Amino acid sequence: MDLKTLTYIVVGASFALYIGIAIWARAGSTSEFYAAGRGVHPVTNGMATAADWMSAASFISMAGIIAFNGYGASLYLMGWTGGYVLLAMLLAPYLRKFGKYTVPEFIGDRFYSQTARIVAVICLIVASITYVIGQMKGVGVAFSRFLEVDASTGLLIGTGIVFIYAVLGGMKGITYTQVAQYCVLILAYTVPAIFISLALTGNALPQIGLFSDHVGSGQPLLATLDQVVTDLGFNEYTAQSGDPLSVLNMTLFTLSLMIGTAGLPHVIIRFFTVPKVADARWSAGWALVFIALLYTTAPGVGAMARLNLMNTIQTGEIGAPDGNLAYDERPRWFKSWETTGLLKFEDKNGDGRIQYYNDKNEAFNAKAAEFGWKGNEMVTVDRDIMVLANPEIANLPNWVIALVAAGGLAAALSTAAGLLMAISSAVSHDLIKSIYNPNISEKGELLAARLSMAVAIVIAAYLGLNPPGFAAQVVALAFGIAAASLFPVLMLGIFSKRMNSRGAIAGMLSGLIITVVYIFIYKGWFFIPGTNMLPNNASNWLLGISPEAFGAVGAIINFAVAYFVSNASEAPPREIQELVESIRVPSGAGAAVDH
Repeated sequence: MDLKTLTYIVVGASFALYIGIAIWARAGSTSEFYAAGRGVHPVTNGMATAADWMSAASFISMAGIIAFNGYGASLYLMGWTGGYVLLAMLLAPYLRKFGKYTVPEFIGDRFYSQTARIVAVICLIVASITYVIGQMKGVGVAFSRFLEVDASTGLLIGTGIVFIYAVLGGMKGITYTQVAQYCVLILAYTVPAIFISLALTGNALPQIGLFSDHVGSGQPLLATLDQVVTDLGFNEYTAQSGDPLSVLNMTLFTLSLMIGTAGLPHVIIRFFTVPKVADARWSAGWALVFIALLYTTAPGVGAMARLNLMNTIQTGEIGAPDGNLAYDERPRWFKSWETTGLLKFEDKNGDGRIQYYNDKNEAFNAKAAEFGWKGNEMVTVDRDIMVLANPEIANLPNWVIALVAAGGLAAALSTAAGLLMAISSAVSHDLIKSIYNPNISEKGELLAARLSMAVAIVIAAYLGLNPPGFAAQVVALAFGIAAASLFPVLMLGIFSKRMNSRGAIAGMLSGLIITVVYIFIYKGWFFIPGTNMLPNNASNWLLGISPEAFGAVGAIINFAVAYFVSNASEAPPREIQELVESIRVPSGAGAAVDH
């Protein structure tokens, strides 16, 4: 069976499964729509959380960034994994014990202020919309490849699919759909990784294969990759930059991803779906196990994808007349990705062969000129294509390629649905129901939730047509916004009895505004292309801090402002201080605490 037909069958079957589950688990009440009736088993919730968490950034984009940035991209792994541990240990159990549906609801009640709730809704919507832009970018990449259309058309088709099952099922439908999506995406990620690791190193586990010998050269795989990329003027794959600004950025970026993870509302609300506080802890542990299966595989996938790509194009001795792949002989996968516009070739020297090298390396440019090369001819290699293209580059069977397409779509759609759920619940429950129309019927609230989700999908799709970076970069911006706005107020709300409403509001607003303005200065206002005030490069960044890393700075400002404003104003009411104490103390531990 040909690849296109097989891909249609595999992807179509997975979509039929998702939509069937959404219809079967359709929410019939607000409790089911917002929290799946609080009846989800910890293992099931752990799997759904993992799917919610492992977005297009994790499945499609992270390995692509690792493939091109090498060691420098390890901060994504450290930040996202460390942040999940932070969330599981410091936030999830306490928020579940509080017993509300949403993050803004917790903030509004804890800080006894409707204004605090409204500000929290604004922070949540800004972070979630930014995050879902990255998912839509991933949806566009995946759909464009398997339908062989341009990325914009793929994005619009994917938007329609998200609209059907997310709007219909609510949290109940999303939960069980995400379980199915996790099974699809983890198989799609690990199966080709095993095939490729066996081919390149003889080891089935890519976690081990990454540090094994390369079968073609007999030297370690990473040493082989270092040699291949440096021979063409690229930076050494395993090199660590010792530049102080790079170290500062790496530290702040990792911190931003960590605390942003712990502040992301679409992950936090997953812990509201389990029956008990203990179940929240167990589901967090199970989710970490499910996440680790992909995250420990990603470095091997990235390194092997880069090696396969380089060897596909540089087929012989560097500089030899026949050392580069002839464009007319390019493989099927190359032609397919050209159709999407995410891979572009320009024959700058007119020799009909593909020269792929670092033409920004002045030392190597001198050699390239001697070879008759006139610049890097792979003018576009979108990093988000690497995981999806890797099985094709490695000549794996068609069924594996079709499975990867289904997995990429599952990853992007699962997180997009979770984010849209967080947005709709914030609008319908925290704004309409709690503030503007407390007497709204349950049916009216459900309608408002679905309409707000539909509007959010349209906005995200529009912005996803011109995203401010690769999927993982866009997601990193969302983590920075969550880190600067929501994480500090959640932490202080749980662990500081002295924190009052004025401090919370001032902290959230200061962190959000400073971080968003900093991002817009370099990425464009509201991410609209061409509206940035300064070029997005290190020479223009404040103290050399990139927009992706600035969330950590915004969080520090948030903490500082909240602390000083709270201490300069009256303490919270006594009942609020007792509420905070009750959240932190396990049930039945009163005597031990008193003692």
